[in-house]
Amino acid sequence: MDTVGNTPLIRLNKLSEETGCEILGKAEFMNPGGSVKDRPALQLILDAERRGLIKPGATITEATSGNTGIGLAHVCNARGYKLVVCMPRTMSLEKQRTLKQLGAQVILTEPIPLKDPVTGKPNMEHYHNLVSMIEMLAWQNTANREAHYLTTGPEIMQQTGGKIDCFCAATGTGGTIGGVSRYLKDYSPKTKVVLADCFGSALHSWATTGSSPVTEGIGNSIITANMEGLRDYIDDCIQIPDPDAIRMVFRLLYDEAIFVGGSAALNVCAAVEMAKRLGPGHTIVTILCDSGFRYGSKFFNKQWMQEKKLYDCLPPEHRAGIE
Repeated sequence: MDTVGNTPLIRLNKLSEETGCEILGKAEFMNPGGSVKDRPALQLILDAERRGLIKPGATITEATSGNTGIGLAHVCNARGYKLVVCMPRTMSLEKQRTLKQLGAQVILTEPIPLKDPVTGKPNMEHYHNLVSMIEMLAWQNTANREAHYLTTGPEIMQQTGGKIDCFCAATGTGGTIGGVSRYLKDYSPKTKVVLADCFGSALHSWATTGSSPVTEGIGNSIITANMEGLRDYIDDCIQIPDPDAIRMVFRLLYDEAIFVGGSAALNVCAAVEMAKRLGPGHTIVTILCDSGFRYGSKFFNKQWMQEKKLYDCLPPEHRAGIE
C-alpha cells in the first residue's frame, strides 16, 4: 500500500502549447488499483482500523460506481478483509470483471438517483440494505476528503513549486475536490478552484447558486458529507457536454498518448476552458482519474457509441479503433 499516491504530474503538451498555459494532469491512473480512488480507499480502511470499527477477517461493503470498490478490493486483500460491493449494472463490464478478479463479491443493482425525487431523501439504503456488514460509505465518510487533504493537495503544491493558478476537478463522492480545495486555499489562497460538472448533474446550480450522464462516477443529485462547506472553496463551476468529454478522450489518446476515462477527459475539458478564460501564462492542474482501459466496452463499442449519439461527434481519424 506504500505505492498509493505520489503520482506524476504530466504536462499535456499540445493543449499547453495551444492555450499558452501550463496544463498539468495528475496521473492518478498510475496508482496500484488504477485510479484516484485508491487514496480514499486506503484512508477509509486505516481510519476504520484506528477507530476500532474493523478487525482482521471482517467483511466490508460499499456502494460504488467501480473505482472506489476496486481500490477497496486491493486494500482489503492487503489487510485481510473480505469485500462485498453493490454497483449499478450500467457500470462498465471492465469494472465488474476487475472487482470479481480481485476477489470481491459483486451485487449488481438497478441504477437509481442518490436522492429520491419525491421525498428528497437519500436513496443509499437501497444499496446498503442488501448486505448487513461494515460499510465504508465513501460518499458520507469525511476520511475520504481527508485522504486528499493529506496527500493529493501537498503533492500538487510540491510538484508545481507552489505556482498553481487554478485547480479543476469533477466530483462524485466529493472527496478529491473537497480535500484538495481545502489544502490549496489554506496554503495558496489565490488559487482558483473550479468544479467540473457533467450535464444532468445537480451540482452546477448548487455550486453557482447554492441550490440543491456517460461519465461514470461523477455528477450528483445530493450534496455529500465530503462536500459540506465546499461552496466556500469553489470559485466557479463549468459544465461540459458529453460529446466534448468523449472527443477529449480520443484527443488525449491520439495527440498526447494518454489513455484516460471519461471523467478525466471532462476534467481536462474544464482545464482547457479555464486556460482560455485566464489567458496565457497560467498554470492549471487537473486530475486524470483513471485509465481508458476500464471503458473499452463502451467508448470503443460502435453500437454503444451510436446509441448514445456520440460516434458521429468524433472526427473520422479518431474512429479507427471503434468496432
